[in-house]
Amino acid sequence: MQDSRNGPLRVGLVGSGFIARFHLQAFLGVRNAVIAGVCSPTPAHREAVARSANEMGLGPCRAFETLNAMLSSGSVDAAWILTPNDVRLAAMRTIHHLVKTGRTPLLAVACEKPLARNLQEAREMLRLAEEAGLNHGYLENQVFANPVQRGKDIIWRRAVPAAGRPYLARAAEEHSGPHEPWFWQGPRQGGGVLSDMMCHSVEAARFLLTRPGAPRDELKLVSASGTVSTLKWSRPDYIAKLRERTAGAVDYARRRSEDFARGTLTFRDPDGNEAMIEATTSWAYVGPGLRILLELLGPEYAMQFNSLDTGLKVFLSRGVRGREGEDLVEKQNAEQGLMPVLDDEAGTYGYTVENRHMVEAFRAGRPPMETFADGVAVVEMLMALYRSAELGQVVRLPDPGLETYVPPVARPD
Repeated sequence: MQDSRNGPLRVGLVGSGFIARFHLQAFLGVRNAVIAGVCSPTPAHREAVARSANEMGLGPCRAFETLNAMLSSGSVDAAWILTPNDVRLAAMRTIHHLVKTGRTPLLAVACEKPLARNLQEAREMLRLAEEAGLNHGYLENQVFANPVQRGKDIIWRRAVPAAGRPYLARAAEEHSGPHEPWFWQGPRQGGGVLSDMMCHSVEAARFLLTRPGAPRDELKLVSASGTVSTLKWSRPDYIAKLRERTAGAVDYARRRSEDFARGTLTFRDPDGNEAMIEATTSWAYVGPGLRILLELLGPEYAMQFNSLDTGLKVFLSRGVRGREGEDLVEKQNAEQGLMPVLDDEAGTYGYTVENRHMVEAFRAGRPPMETFADGVAVVEMLMALYRSAELGQVVRLPDPGLETYVPPVARPD
């Protein structure tokens, strides 16, 4: 078996969808790693990702039909779980089995956000990783975004010692709707926009509120208040458009997920003071593209970030016509006018630093900054917000009922 501390970490991608391509772009900025394999049940997809990895100089990368085949080949040190939410636990069970039976030299596993569809599944993901003796990382890219890392460093180094801890973090993420049908399907995804995107917002906000170097659970969750609604995609014209866009796979006339969510989370900091997170997410935002907003407020200071407030912009007049695309920014909604351009999307959103951090943590055998335990905490926050929205009241934590709770949108017919 290769010593990953001396050689590059051999990463295997479990899944070959949209997010896998984001990770390929990010790994261009990561040293000491190779994309050694990709597994997917869809031949065209897995071959395309393997080909891209090799063309980008990230390989040599092989395509495998199954996770079992990729891990049993002995060519992978760490697995990146990038599958749809409803099969992540099955992937983790396969990994656990192969490690425990000695059929793979796997050292570590990383999983995209959210860790699972509900708290019961999330706790099982953590248990399996720990029982297999694997190092584990939670892939929450916004925590690793350069503006978040840099902003937190400045606030906590310059402002907090003089004025005190921050007390409010606001976070929002909005775009016009997901790429793939499974995101829109509550039972598969685990919810709607609250599950899909507020997982980013609450963890980035919690990170900003947490003292540098301190465990994330130094902030004790006290209460949750959530609101969900379907504002845009329940309208007849948009039901038809969504049905057409997904080739009939998604029918919001029959079953819909929320496209708007708002949540307020209250914490108690180590000094006994309240700290709060306000988060808003939407699949009903029609603008230049994906928009991420972050704010951190304290007694005598404030920090803010807007992902669409870019330094680079282009203007294309009516005389310039082109086909639809997302070459300027993810979820781009127009091809004309004055438009922001993200010159390095993978870097701006945090994927590059995230992968660099995970690779070096796994190579050194130390826990990364975000682990499956953080993924469990995120799912607990999401479930508390869903339960609050369903009950129409504030949920107090800890709440034993969350352990088996499944949001209404994710319950089977």
